[in-house]
Amino acid sequence: MLSDSTLGEFFRAAIDIPEIPFGEMLWESAQRFPEKIAIVFQGQKISYRELDGLANSFANALAKLGVKKGDRVGLYMTNRPEYVISVYGIARLGAVFTPMNPTYKEGEIEHQLRDAEASVLVVQESLYPLVRNVRTHLSSLQVILIGQRAEPGTYLFRDLLRQSSPKHPPQVQLSWTEDLVALPYSSGTTGLPKGVMLTQQNLVANNIQFISSGRISDHDTMLLFLPFYHIYGILLMGGGLYAGATLVIMEAFDLERSLMLAQQHHVTLYYAVPPILVALDNSARAIQYPLPDLRYIMVGAAPLAPDVAQRVQDKLHVTVLQGYGLTEASPITHLNPVDQGRIKLDSVGLSMPNQEQRIVDLEHGERDLDVGEIGELYVRGPHIMKGYWKAPEETAHALRDGWLATGDIARMDRDGYVYIVDRKKEMIKYNGFAVSPAEVEAVLFQHPAVADCAVIGKPDAEAGEIPKALIMLRPGEDVTPEVLMAFVESRVAGYKKIRDVEFVVSIPKTASGKILRRVLIEAERQKQPAAPVLDEPLPAVAEDVMAPVVDDDTPLPDEDRDSTD
Repeated sequence: MLSDSTLGEFFRAAIDIPEIPFGEMLWESAQRFPEKIAIVFQGQKISYRELDGLANSFANALAKLGVKKGDRVGLYMTNRPEYVISVYGIARLGAVFTPMNPTYKEGEIEHQLRDAEASVLVVQESLYPLVRNVRTHLSSLQVILIGQRAEPGTYLFRDLLRQSSPKHPPQVQLSWTEDLVALPYSSGTTGLPKGVMLTQQNLVANNIQFISSGRISDHDTMLLFLPFYHIYGILLMGGGLYAGATLVIMEAFDLERSLMLAQQHHVTLYYAVPPILVALDNSARAIQYPLPDLRYIMVGAAPLAPDVAQRVQDKLHVTVLQGYGLTEASPITHLNPVDQGRIKLDSVGLSMPNQEQRIVDLEHGERDLDVGEIGELYVRGPHIMKGYWKAPEETAHALRDGWLATGDIARMDRDGYVYIVDRKKEMIKYNGFAVSPAEVEAVLFQHPAVADCAVIGKPDAEAGEIPKALIMLRPGEDVTPEVLMAFVESRVAGYKKIRDVEFVVSIPKTASGKILRRVLIEAERQKQPAAPVLDEPLPAVAEDVMAPVVDDDTPLPDEDRDSTD
């Protein structure tokens, strides 16, 4: 393990993390900033004092329904104030919130509710039709509806709030290190989604690590369109509220509207995933919205091509920071320094304070590697999950003597900056050589005709696999496969060059921006053109948490884990 002295001056000093329950973090902010606006949503404004009272009301309402410490409560809705109220109300009761992707279909809804053994589901009116059929298989499930009128056998969210006291939540004794507060599920790019057990300590510690590293304060206004069902969104919500910032919430993402809101509300912090940076890069209208108050754009959840980041910086005159994390780390583990002179666009940045990190050999994971050597990234600290829900074997595979094996291949420079090379399971094996798709994609993004791209391994009888690029061209551009292949070949070692090109109309991605290579690989195996399918579409750009940072596919043990990076 590399020591701080080995890494010179570029490391983050330890910080104090108070042992308070997650639900109390909002209460503390309400004491400090009672009349300050906490949330702005579609013209509605809620102060910290009001939000704190609403969270108490919901906690008391749940208690009347029989919810007690340790019970799981599902959240099936889009970004909205009720999401925030639910999260803190559930936490104050000592219960556990389990967020659900609002694009889920009936089978996915039932799987998570059944696996989490949820006793209550909070769902918005427009999504209830999908829940109605699921309820026939889950007879004990109580449903709270966010809407204007109750369906048979449901409770109305607003009525529960009106009928419950906003003054004091139920008194519950909690273990900071043992009791769960959140049970997010990986998106399940392979196999069924897995529950990630996050304790009170995990969320509290990571919120404070995030605030410290991102230098977030009560002077900030944060634009939040990243989904709250994703761990990245939960981090932004929790961190922003504990810092005393104002959260401008978007229910669904739209590029131009996000810029209008950022301008209107003097937004200082804009959080994104790589497809949104690509959209900003490609948009001719983005420059029509000057954002003089914007301090930086933070990007995570999937690898970000540094050339895209540089072009956005130059175009919008704003700093771009890349970060990294995993649902299993609550989620953020790395972030570039806020100081412009210390940002490295091709790096996910420095380790969080109060976190240890290692780069270990890929063969056995037993030998620590030196500066510049490539291996698997391990992290350890107070924000690392308790384990996987009802999955002891997978937990043992991911947690090794307290260290989280991220499943991501990385290297570290002498200054302590980490560079994510790729995920272990996504490496292309060409004639025995390992080729990183992300590295080749970063080169392709340098070509002026390329709007978006993905690189996969195409089965080959002789080489095993050959690198193939799927290319989405910018409007009006025309370029041949041969030109693109030659462009890449001039910039990489021979074994990394692209040997096949296919032009597509879009690249399938998760909501957090990670390329759905399994979709592309399966299409290739079937010898069919890869369909421009969006598994979890990013609202409007394509439709839940950092460059490589907070993705809905947390890199589960190996290829299943959900990486926010």
